[in-house]
Amino acid sequence: MGEILFLAHRVPFPPDRGDRIRSHHLLQALSRLAPVHVGCFAEGHDPAAEAALRALAASACVVRRAKPLLLAGAEAVLTGRPVSLAAFASRRLAAFVRATLAARPISAIVVFSGQMGQFVPDDYPGRVVVDLCDVDSAKFAAYAAAGERVWLNAREARLLAAEEERLGHRAHATLLISENEAALYRSRLDAPGKVNIRVIGNGIDAARFDPAAAQPHPALARAPGPHFVFTGQMDYRPNEQAALWVIEALMPQLRARWPEACFHVVGRAPTARLRAAAGQAGVRVWGEVPDVRPFLAAADAVLAPLMIARGVQNKVLEAMAMARPVVLTPEAATGIAARDGVHWLVSPADPVAMVGRIADLLADREAAGRLGAAARRFVIAEHGWEAMLAPLAGLVGIEGERARHAA
Repeated sequence: MGEILFLAHRVPFPPDRGDRIRSHHLLQALSRLAPVHVGCFAEGHDPAAEAALRALAASACVVRRAKPLLLAGAEAVLTGRPVSLAAFASRRLAAFVRATLAARPISAIVVFSGQMGQFVPDDYPGRVVVDLCDVDSAKFAAYAAAGERVWLNAREARLLAAEEERLGHRAHATLLISENEAALYRSRLDAPGKVNIRVIGNGIDAARFDPAAAQPHPALARAPGPHFVFTGQMDYRPNEQAALWVIEALMPQLRARWPEACFHVVGRAPTARLRAAAGQAGVRVWGEVPDVRPFLAAADAVLAPLMIARGVQNKVLEAMAMARPVVLTPEAATGIAARDGVHWLVSPADPVAMVGRIADLLADREAAGRLGAAARRFVIAEHGWEAMLAPLAGLVGIEGERARHAA
């Protein structure tokens, strides 16, 4: 009976942010097929997360990632590698991989995120499945095109693109999170016909994100509103950019029409610019909260005005599962086959246009309720984790073996 080695750039517990939600469900699905050995990084000390990982995994190696970014950058320049790879280089994790391959019957290595492909030995003969999720190199190219640290981001985009191509040729299958990301990845390859590209989208835990399972947050329920909510990891540049756009460009327009309008930024690690904006009229920056569901439940609308977005936005799926009206940019809508005006409202990142869509929403509460209900039906039908991950067993080549062995 084959076993699986799973390599992830973060501990896949708890499933409370976009990448960890996906890696968590991947690991859960793999563990139902065969024993899984996990090598991953931790950004801090979270005993509960590591205990949960070790309870599920056959063995685990968790490496604290404490390398300063400046040191990773210097190493990257000296070695000609992307900073993203230098930041995740680890002799200890490399030794764990070698020892696990030597001691266990590993028939497949599953790599979550391109940074971890560097740990797959060139001479490993089994299957390799690489989940890139999205085309990370394109994100850095977009930063450079927007004038942000142009030389560094352009270099990172170029070198990461080469690594993404290398991994595609090395892997039995390369996974992307949406058809759009798959098409983008294919368009950037020199030899796309030689890479087996598959799409496995993000799912949603519709039982957890259920409007019947959470009461509106009392602080929002008591205030007049309307209330607009944005959720996410708030030191992630695209999230910070979107939230600041709402605060600086959209909120003045919203407050002009609805003087009591409030914008709630909900998510860990808000940047200094976001914290500084917290005192502005109608703006509240909550930081990390134990549960985002009460904020979603209290929202008159959930906003997702991302201007740079890769893959599928979990924040959008969660809000839709909670039957909330979602107003989002075309970039944030990428990878989710919902319909404008039926499951959500799409608007460009233009304050006048977005206020117009929000005004239509608030003017007809019954229609807003129908929009939210349709959104929940859509994600239940199209984005359940079990359906999304069904192809995984065949890709790792050990479909059903654990069940047959147990029988």
